[in-house]
Amino acid sequence: MSPDYEIVIGLEVHAELKTQTKIFCSCSTAFGAEPNTQTCPICAGFPGALPVLNRQVVDLAIRAGLALHCEIPAMCKFDRKNYFYPDLPHGYQVSQFDFPVCKQGYLDIDIEGQKKRVGVTRAHMEEDAGKLVHQGDITTTPFSLVDLNRSGVALLEIVSEPDMRSAQEARAYLEKLRSMLLFAGVSDCKMQEGSLRCDANVSVRPFGQQEFGTRCEIKNLNSFRALERAIEYEAKRHMEALEDGTELFQETRTWDEEKQMTRSMRSKEEAHDYRYFPEPDLPPLFISREWVDEVRAALPEMPEQAQQRLMEVYGLPEYDAALLTLTPETLDFFDRCVQEYPDAKTIANWMMGEFSRLLNQTNQEIGDSHLTPDHLVQMLRLVDDGTISGKIAKTVLEDMFNSGQSPQEIIKAKGLVQISDADTLLPLIEDIVGANPKVVEDYKSGKGKAMGFFVGQIMKATKGQANPALVNELLKKVLDSIQ
Repeated sequence: MSPDYEIVIGLEVHAELKTQTKIFCSCSTAFGAEPNTQTCPICAGFPGALPVLNRQVVDLAIRAGLALHCEIPAMCKFDRKNYFYPDLPHGYQVSQFDFPVCKQGYLDIDIEGQKKRVGVTRAHMEEDAGKLVHQGDITTTPFSLVDLNRSGVALLEIVSEPDMRSAQEARAYLEKLRSMLLFAGVSDCKMQEGSLRCDANVSVRPFGQQEFGTRCEIKNLNSFRALERAIEYEAKRHMEALEDGTELFQETRTWDEEKQMTRSMRSKEEAHDYRYFPEPDLPPLFISREWVDEVRAALPEMPEQAQQRLMEVYGLPEYDAALLTLTPETLDFFDRCVQEYPDAKTIANWMMGEFSRLLNQTNQEIGDSHLTPDHLVQMLRLVDDGTISGKIAKTVLEDMFNSGQSPQEIIKAKGLVQISDADTLLPLIEDIVGANPKVVEDYKSGKGKAMGFFVGQIMKATKGQANPALVNELLKKVLDSIQ
């Protein structure tokens, strides 16, 4: 990126609220049903069908607002956002415009140890549109099919201030927002299923300039990686245009994952283009302070509170505590482990190390794996009592992750018990030392690598099952006894 320009980023995040029925009707919100099987006259946009607001949607919206430190006004209302698109059956979307349910909040993010506060302009309730199933690439498809199962699903759109100045900050904000929504129980935030979708507004300006540059919106970024790369590409495109004197237009663009580039979709609308007006079929919604207090009292422990607890109670570093509070499932797994095994740092290391690697490798969430807290604790105790080594434990953990078997079952089936018998190891060590006189000379002359060579050969001969501490002890005795 050019040091002469500053990137300005704001995010609009759509979170699908965790309700069993839609925002204005009783149709199911279950994911994966056959196309157009979860619809009714209301969510399919039939003339004369009247909406009825789902109270749980408002509860979850207030809960999200409180988690994001927002003000919850005493009154909000719904509006019609008018635009025409094939998956919008009414020809308008019921949303909120000038009186949203939440406003003026913030999120604190951490970038390489530096704290930054990102403002949350507003969060408002709205209905989702349907889904277009494109027969080919989105910009060249000859035709698309319309599935209205998603039409009318309850969304909370969370709009940030343009406070972010790098793709890394935008990613940190989205990760923190996802964590807050998960802990608050507002949404399942499954980006792969579309229940958390992000649009990025990107512009650049010369450093020192106060007014913003021309803004482009990148639609429907469905992974943290896509968000980061799309912003980096778009910012670079803007900088090159400014350097070349090419005019930039305010537009909506899409991210091409295969080609790793953004592509133009359409010109970007302004608020007045949508011709907002109050939804005539829904009266204004009055939210009492008692209602807000009731929702606040039901809020669970949030990530920042949990992070502080892990640092104060268990003495974990801030970095560890932050990773262990990314999702409620991760925190619950740690809490269940530490109840049975007192070494919190060891649990954290295994969770952030091998366990995290396996989850990323298989693209799973922690709740999807076969590994249980009980089995991890059992494995750690087997390491402590010398039954298996730390190296063997990695193999056992992977088998537990894949099969769900207990560590004892895996160790027995694969014969992985650590060899801690000096009478068994000593003849093997003597044979290996005797077969390598040159390395013995290196050891005698003070070359440190010689010891490592012998340890490696012994571990190889025992398939990693020799007790490392005992190997080092016996090996040193054998080498020191040679004249």
